[in-house]
Amino acid sequence: MRARELGITIGTLPTGEHNAITDVAGVRVGHTTLVEGDDIRTGVTVVVPADHVAADPVYAAHHRLNGNGEMTGLPWLEEAGLLHSPIGLTNTHSVGVVRDALVALELAEISPGVETWALPVVAETWDGELNDVDGFHVTGEHARAAYTSARGGRVEEGAVGGGTGMTCHEFKAGIGTSSRTVGRWTVGVLVQANYGRRERFSVNGVPVGLEIGTDVIPGVGPAPRAAPGAGSIIGIVATDAPLLPLQCRRLAQRSSLGIARMGGVGENSSGDLFLAFSTANRGMGLLVAHAPDVASVQTMSNSAMTPLFDAVIEATEEAILNSILAADTMTGRGGTTAYALEHGLLLAALAKYGRPASPR
Repeated sequence: MRARELGITIGTLPTGEHNAITDVAGVRVGHTTLVEGDDIRTGVTVVVPADHVAADPVYAAHHRLNGNGEMTGLPWLEEAGLLHSPIGLTNTHSVGVVRDALVALELAEISPGVETWALPVVAETWDGELNDVDGFHVTGEHARAAYTSARGGRVEEGAVGGGTGMTCHEFKAGIGTSSRTVGRWTVGVLVQANYGRRERFSVNGVPVGLEIGTDVIPGVGPAPRAAPGAGSIIGIVATDAPLLPLQCRRLAQRSSLGIARMGGVGENSSGDLFLAFSTANRGMGLLVAHAPDVASVQTMSNSAMTPLFDAVIEATEEAILNSILAADTMTGRGGTTAYALEHGLLLAALAKYGRPASPR
């Protein structure tokens, strides 16, 4: 289930039609999920920012809360302020193979047989508690399958794609998404959540983790064996609001506040990396055929951006919660079990603090 299906409302802004990053027109998401035998629990998620993004990129920027992680392609992104690629999400030791697959896809899309270059964005979180991360089970074909399956509309969440083997606040988690509308603009967020300590886990300001506790509890179970706080989160922010790269960076930064509201602090061993892009201005790329020497762009004034900040914070918080609520208990490598958050325990904690919710 998702937060809204449990009657939990995060923030005050309305959501888009699907309450997903795909509510930003043109954005697509695809997954390849690998669950095989006792030890393989991993996969690939691909976010496609727009059609033909390799040749006609979008303005974008990134933000780092804590840097114990990897996101490729950032030097050129920072230099040019343009995102030329789909965004791949996977496990730590599969970044290279996913990157290579996206390079091949970009070259095929731009112009087959024409010499060019590609510097795709691929990010990771570590799924080694549940997955044989050293087995290199993700292949280029898995990455290509995630790309070709990318669709708009409803996004599958929980233990799917790159989020298959992930945990969050010591509960089973994975991929989550949410969106908000601000006037005529839409903001969408997708996360691959794999961070946090259970005792810090909060929902709508309620200390749910403390209420549930960290001991073995029926329906919740113990935490996975990793050191509490070890892990990471990747956040992708999309909007159709007309923003320049520096303004995209300001949106990416606000994802950190959504994580903080959930109880994340960017621990020393966490890789908390965010990327935001705007689909509003096209035709800025170096690879666009017959691109003008001088182009006109639209941009919001900085003074009008605060509602977009609100939208990013709310959507990030809800996306993380959805990543947990949509995930089922999973047993993986070496018999390690990551337990799902029992919905009844969550609702009881919310009710105790005066925030009752009823499943719809």
